[in-house]
Order: sequence, then structure tokens, then C-alpha cells
Amino acid sequence: MINSAIAEHYTWGQNCDGWKLVSHPGLTVIQERMPPGAKEVRHYHERALQFFFVLSGVATMEVNGSREMIMAGQGTEIPPGAPHQIFNEAPSDLEFLVISQPSTQGDRVLAE
Repeated sequence: MINSAIAEHYTWGQNCDGWKLVSHPGLTVIQERMPPGAKEVRHYHERALQFFFVLSGVATMEVNGSREMIMAGQGTEIPPGAPHQIFNEAPSDLEFLVISQPSTQGDRVLAE
């Protein structure tokens, strides 16, 4: 059994939290929390396919220059090579899962 109370925790970006729920070379499942106004750095992954699923709040996801809003209970797939960036432009915390296959370890490239 795993949950955010016992999973490995880390911080990133602008006061954001992550919990490694599954961490294997072929698959990662991470629960993340972003406070209002936080954003990720625009980047892409050379090999990893990712799926972002919003648990609570509203995510703004920019993929290949197009923005979409993702509400709680919705998700979006990000193919390898697609520049993307997630924002929390809402007034409350954003909580989501990011599932990556294979792991993104050493697979992240900053995009312009």
C-alpha cells in the first residue's frame, strides 16, 4: 500500500511538492501539488510518454504552443518530444498525478 503520507517526498519549482508513488525504470507515478501562481519550466522528454491527471484544482497545460485547461477528473497525454509546461493559474492548490513510461530520469530536455 502506498500514499503521500509514506511515499518519498521532494520539493521542486516554486514551493511545489512531489510524492513518488511508483518509481521504476519503466514506469513512474508521481502525485504533485502546485500552489497558486506556480509553473513548471517548459521542457520535453526524448523517450517518455506522460499522462497528467488532475485530482483537484484546475491545471493549465501548454503543449506544442497550445494551451488547454484541465479540470479535476480530467487528464491529458503528452507524447515524447512534445514541449510542454504546466501552470496553476487558479486561486487554489492544484493536485495531480503524472504517470511516465519509461521513467523521465535523465530524459528531460529544457525547451525554449
